Amino acid sequence: MKHPDDDNELFDRLEAEMSADSRGEVVDLDKARSARAESADPTARLDSDPSADSDTARLGAESADPTARVMVDQPTPTATGPGYLGRLLGAQRRAVVPVWLRSVAELRTATAWVARHYAHAAGYHALRAPVYAARLTLQAPTGAARFVGGTMRWVADREGEPVRLAAVRREDAAEYLKLSRQRDGRVRLRTFITVLAMFVGLGAALAIYVLAPGWLQAVSVSAVVMALGFTGRRADAPVIHRAVELPKATKLTSDIVLRALGALGVPAINQAQAKGRDGFEFTAPITRDGPGWRAEGNLPYGVTVTDVIERRDRLASGLRRPLGCVWPEAVPDEHTGHLVLWVGDQDMSRAKQPKWPLLKSGLVDLFKPVAYGTDQRGRWVEATLMYIAGVIGAIPRMGKTFLLRLLLLIAALDPRAELHTYDMKGTGDLDPVGDAVSHRHAAGDDDESIEYCLNDFRALREELRRRTKVIRSLPRDICPESKVTSTLADKRSLGLHPIVIGVDECQVLFEHPEHAKEFEEIATDLVKRGPATGIVLLLATQRPDAKALPTGISANASARWCLKVMGQLENDMVLGTSAYKRGVRATMFAWGDKGIHYFVGEGSDARIVRAIYVDGRDAEAIGARARRLREEAGTLSGHALGEAPEPVASGYDLLADILAVVPADEPKVWSETVVTRLAELREEVYDGWDPEGLAAALKPHGVSTIQVGRRVKGKVVNRRGIDRSHIVATIAERDGKRDAG
Repeated sequence: MKHPDDDNELFDRLEAEMSADSRGEVVDLDKARSARAESADPTARLDSDPSADSDTARLGAESADPTARVMVDQPTPTATGPGYLGRLLGAQRRAVVPVWLRSVAELRTATAWVARHYAHAAGYHALRAPVYAARLTLQAPTGAARFVGGTMRWVADREGEPVRLAAVRREDAAEYLKLSRQRDGRVRLRTFITVLAMFVGLGAALAIYVLAPGWLQAVSVSAVVMALGFTGRRADAPVIHRAVELPKATKLTSDIVLRALGALGVPAINQAQAKGRDGFEFTAPITRDGPGWRAEGNLPYGVTVTDVIERRDRLASGLRRPLGCVWPEAVPDEHTGHLVLWVGDQDMSRAKQPKWPLLKSGLVDLFKPVAYGTDQRGRWVEATLMYIAGVIGAIPRMGKTFLLRLLLLIAALDPRAELHTYDMKGTGDLDPVGDAVSHRHAAGDDDESIEYCLNDFRALREELRRRTKVIRSLPRDICPESKVTSTLADKRSLGLHPIVIGVDECQVLFEHPEHAKEFEEIATDLVKRGPATGIVLLLATQRPDAKALPTGISANASARWCLKVMGQLENDMVLGTSAYKRGVRATMFAWGDKGIHYFVGEGSDARIVRAIYVDGRDAEAIGARARRLREEAGTLSGHALGEAPEPVASGYDLLADILAVVPADEPKVWSETVVTRLAELREEVYDGWDPEGLAAALKPHGVSTIQVGRRVKGKVVNRRGIDRSHIVATIAERDGKRDAG
């Protein structure tokens, strides 16, 4: 008899190797394993006698051969991992009470939606009740005819006629007689029941007509007419229509998930499924999660969640769901092959969002989180606009400007906030905010708007320096963290109220042929030092590259909003280096995903958010409400009051000032020496500068600091410094371009 493993190539090769190693002898495997374990034990005695067991001695001698095979896995592992208590301590406990039930806000929102749903359905049908009654009345004669005809067919046992006719065609007399007798018995019984029902029915009708009050007669007749009308309805013309068309979503099952993963074309998944395995290990039951289904599990070894995200369109096809319903995600605290698949009932871009709490009423404290959008599950997502600098990136027509306007509207609802809004596209999208409440506002990229914006940026830089001095002068018990707080912002005498700057199409500033370097220098300073002083800079661009978003700005922005972009470079410019490799890919958004973006901020990982849509009319209403709040608080100022700003000169030329304090006989100087001399030259400008601040200020001019060595007490000390020749060359190049212009 042939053994089933004889055809197994692996089994044959393994058997041959075992036979060759043992030289045709029978080997005691337990002894062999013990010998190898002892030979690998560094604590084993060197003077032990191996002659006690000739096989063990021989195997031990062979283990010293460098070409011999060595067992990697110990047969009885010495370390078995954490014990039972250790596993319990590291276990992840699932919540006893669901998250949505613990959240009062989500519970209130869900309750309100259910109440509105049934209230709408009741009102819809109540208004159409007379129409339903009329339809049923008109269909009552048809229903009466169907009722009488059906009763007669039932009495005559018409349902058994095809069977009797079949017996006649077969000429089976015995079966036909049997069926006839059965039919006669049925007809007699049904005739009796029908006659009895007629007498009872007519008697009841006569009693109601004679004895019952008028309202009961009307109800009885109406019930009979409605019943006959319902009987007479047509299948293609229902009497009652649906008040609400509920989305029809297929329940997510394990078979559907495995089918979709198998359609991705990932080799490891396809190979596993070809061998009869699932290719995906479910680590939790598939459950309802908000308005959708959640599946969670482990992908095969070597397959990452990023591989699935890259094929999101194929995954949606395998699930037979719209692309906007399918959202594969990675879990930050798990390995890269742990997949969470959320499949919504509706496309995220088309699902109805809950009412925004700030749409009609409410105030904002910029130092606290404020809801500005919802995630895939319809839950509110909050953002804190203080202590940040923000970048918004997207290709055109994806909702970038509307998102910036939404954030500015939120800031406007804090009457303490001073807004500076610049619409460099010039279409007036920011006018509902700018004209209503902004301290400074301009639209367009003409020379007048650029000069207006430049003067304001210069003034903001001086305001930044003033604030740093104020914060440094405050007692520690009042300002313990050396930054602006909500309490300090309330003290008008200190002038530390929030300042929010919003610039749409910021590449116009950073690519300006004449003032680009100054804009970059000031914006970089505002991004780095502004958040602690209460100054927030929000930049939006449809060209998120190194020119539109200088590295010093994009690398230090703590909040990022990235709508759809086209490539990896743009994705990482907005969301941070290596975001694309980590699976945070705004390239996966579809053209219809308006306002949907990745949000990085609030100290959490990237989240997919759909921003609240505020149209122009609502934006103007919110702007008007924010203006009234400022009028009541007495904080309306600047452009909103029709005041024109005073021109602000640049105040200083950094490169020229460096040449003034560094003589020609000092070709290389430490940065700390330079900033000390600059502070003596212009205390109001350079006071508080440090070597890092000098390096950041020189970078937009194309000047980098270098290592400068000095001999101090007989030892050479290297520190960061400047080369004076680099400053001279930069000034000459700059002046030459100006003269050419």
